[in-house]
Amino acid sequence: MQAKSSSSEQSARSFIESARRAQIVRAALDTIAELGFANASFAKIAKRAGLSSTGMISYHFDGKDDLVTEAMRDVLTAAAVEMGPRIHAETSGPARLRAYLEANIAFIAEHPTDMKALLEILRNSTGEPAWFLQSISLLEEAFREGQRAGEFGEFDPRVMAITVRQAIDGLHALLAAEPQTDTAAYAQQLVRIFALATACS
Repeated sequence: MQAKSSSSEQSARSFIESARRAQIVRAALDTIAELGFANASFAKIAKRAGLSSTGMISYHFDGKDDLVTEAMRDVLTAAAVEMGPRIHAETSGPARLRAYLEANIAFIAEHPTDMKALLEILRNSTGEPAWFLQSISLLEEAFREGQRAGEFGEFDPRVMAITVRQAIDGLHALLAAEPQTDTAAYAQQLVRIFALATACS
């Protein structure tokens, strides 16, 4: 009985700690989006999270870089969960490209706060984020597979992958400056542009 009680207590502590970490990450994203990366201090994040002191943040995270990395990972994981099924449901290269573009733009439009925070984080990071390089590699390979299958025309897959990614990421800055931007129309235009750019001649 004692072992069961101890196990239950450990599970409860683990649940509480996970919930607290999630609470802090959410507060960090909201704070960064509203105040900017430089002004998002532990004190302001703690206040937004309703914490009594910054020590509770330090207990869970090894400094601001660790917290910011977790916040960025949280957004990217959510994006993968939402977009993945929509993209993988398609069976041809052109259809998956269309779904990739539409799903990315939809996620950006539906999560403006997270996207604004992510943009702030990326602007203040040094070097190229690993997720960006990974996404380029995945797109590049998808284009190569489509070319081998005769679904795409002749072009440099890596250059096209970078162009697709930059066209999507450019919407972040546009929405920050012009929140009223019609994201559905933006997605429609991208789909048309890249359909033409990747089509077999």
